[in-house]
Amino acid sequence: MEENKGKSSLEKAMKSLGTVEVYYAKMICRMSNGVRLKIYRKLASLLRNRFSLMNALDLVHSGFSNGGKNPKEPMAIAIASWGRALQNGLPFSEALRGWAPNQERLMLSVGDVSDMEHALLNLIKVTEGSTKMVRPIIGAITYPFFLFMMSVLIIYAIGVWMVPPMLEAAPNVRWRGMALDLVNLSDWIQKNWLFAFSILPVISLIIYATVGSWTGRLRATFDHFPPWSLYKIFSGISWLLALSALVKSGMPVSTSLRALRRDSNAYLRERIDKTLVFINNGDNLGQALYKTGLDYPDAEIVNDLKIYSELDNFEEALENMASEWLDESVYLIENKASIFNMIAILTVAGIIAWAVMATFEMQDQITSAMGI
Repeated sequence: MEENKGKSSLEKAMKSLGTVEVYYAKMICRMSNGVRLKIYRKLASLLRNRFSLMNALDLVHSGFSNGGKNPKEPMAIAIASWGRALQNGLPFSEALRGWAPNQERLMLSVGDVSDMEHALLNLIKVTEGSTKMVRPIIGAITYPFFLFMMSVLIIYAIGVWMVPPMLEAAPNVRWRGMALDLVNLSDWIQKNWLFAFSILPVISLIIYATVGSWTGRLRATFDHFPPWSLYKIFSGISWLLALSALVKSGMPVSTSLRALRRDSNAYLRERIDKTLVFINNGDNLGQALYKTGLDYPDAEIVNDLKIYSELDNFEEALENMASEWLDESVYLIENKASIFNMIAILTVAGIIAWAVMATFEMQDQITSAMGI
């Protein structure tokens, strides 16, 4: 009876919705990572207390819709849609199609055939682990970018507004040293200001476009240098966390790798494909990763996996390794971010100091030329 009650309330909620409202709700749901995790956590808690998945969805829907008073709230629409899909006989991972990223659906597909509560908890762990690295990575990129753009702005201001009046005041002076460099810079920035302001954004776009699609041996070399090295860390730990969750659920390593490959970008797909070649030839995970020669996800991790892959409790060892490397990776990224920020600060300070000294030198040479 309780099951039917859950069905009827969710079904009623979906009947009153239009296509535009559902499309908007899907967009909001996919963007709201934190809210989705909150829903997963509530569902896992209810499943632990022996609620069925349908009844758990009904209870969570009641909370997000304020007891049914606000059924058009985006997340309430999402939960109602999931419930209707379950009523139609679809597994929960399929019910999330279009509402959540494919990797989330992949990890929950394990729960469809075994333990949904455990699958939800694993998904939460993997997603939170990946999210921990996002903030320091953003800081490592955006703050230096801002400071370097400030450097360009400072050079532009000096070249366009400070130097020209001084040149007009002393048109016959033969500039020397830093004063000559400043005059040349002023002339260049006035002619090429568009190039000066666009070069950093263009480089950023190139990096963004290549970070997940560039493959091959040259890319493996660039993985040792930022910002590609930061992406390697982020991609590697996200992949290892997801792999450990799938393996611990009972899925074989080769099957887990193929499952993760389906929704991977070209960068990760290349690494998985090369690893699968050696696994299909009988090597364990550590040996296969080592033979690819890509040091992915990390040279130390690969060496550890060569040992742990032979142990009986490999699943637990892999999970522990992923958790430990997550903490180390966050610390490593934060340290690299601090280095990038310091370089950017010193660069801006150096430009300002050079401009001030060059300006003083221009004034001295103007004074000397006028015989003052």
